[in-house]
Amino acid sequence: MADHKFRMFYEQDCDIHKLDGKKVAVIGYGSQGHAHALNLKDSGVDVRVGLYEGSKSRAKAEAQGLTVVSNAEAAKWADIIMILINDEKQAKMYKEDIEPNLAPGKTIAFAHGFNIHYGCITVRPDCNVIMIAPKAPGHTVRSEYLAGKGTPCLVCAHQDATGDAFDLALAYGAAIGGARAALLETDFRTETETDLFGEQDVLCGGLTDLMKAGFETLVEAGYDPRNAYFECIHEMKLIVDLIYESGFAGMRYSISNTAEYGDYTCGPRVITEAAREGMRENLRRIQDGSFAKEFLLDMSDESHQVHFKAMRRMEAEQLLEKTGAEIRKMYSWNDEDKLVNN
Repeated sequence: MADHKFRMFYEQDCDIHKLDGKKVAVIGYGSQGHAHALNLKDSGVDVRVGLYEGSKSRAKAEAQGLTVVSNAEAAKWADIIMILINDEKQAKMYKEDIEPNLAPGKTIAFAHGFNIHYGCITVRPDCNVIMIAPKAPGHTVRSEYLAGKGTPCLVCAHQDATGDAFDLALAYGAAIGGARAALLETDFRTETETDLFGEQDVLCGGLTDLMKAGFETLVEAGYDPRNAYFECIHEMKLIVDLIYESGFAGMRYSISNTAEYGDYTCGPRVITEAAREGMRENLRRIQDGSFAKEFLLDMSDESHQVHFKAMRRMEAEQLLEKTGAEIRKMYSWNDEDKLVNN
């Protein structure tokens, strides 16, 4: 891959004034949608939120001072259209609401490359296609912006009809606060494949299965589930926070010598060559489109998400979830500033 794909950009490299006079529509008002819309608004950008008829998010967006219109109205009005709804819903919405309302020179923006990379959406050649992908949940994108900081973003121009598509991506990244941290140039293929791999094999799939396996190993050996929960799940946040702040070395400096020694000697017995081959197979399935095909089939209107919902239900019924729910009731901060209320 060419070196230029890894250029880093900061506030001094971005001309936020490229958005002066531009109308920006944010389609969706979930985790990323609310953060993008509010950060853009606070940066002085003319922004409207596009929502489907009957969306429960409408009242919330309006209460936060944003103008809400239909997806089609937003697409017709805007110069830049950022699509921030679920991956599996984007192609149908794009075909019905956005495509009929496009005009030459408009910019379609994404925060994840899934639909472009796998060919679910094809944008007419006289429009730009860009990406600004924050590397954090939307709640963090918003809280970091409010704190005067920012969340790193991946940025790129996939289709440049106007000659300044990449500059618009940088300006957008700066407007949501990303350039305060860093904007890393990428492309849709790289972002899509690495993002899916990270989610599946480390951040979500790998991490939750690792914690679950540890919890179940202790419980099977006769230890109290509450003790197992504290040791294998509750304390994970401490370790991850230390790594986030100071890397592996900083984390290892902060833990005991006993824990550090166990880190070096016992981790490789868990993450064996078989585990690494499982990761390689998952990556191959991402690269050849097998995962995308499986996912979209399961999430289609025809399948009614039966398999997806069954997996969700089975995981919610795990002993570790019931144990965790009981333990979290003891936390003094249990109902304060929770990211998810369930």
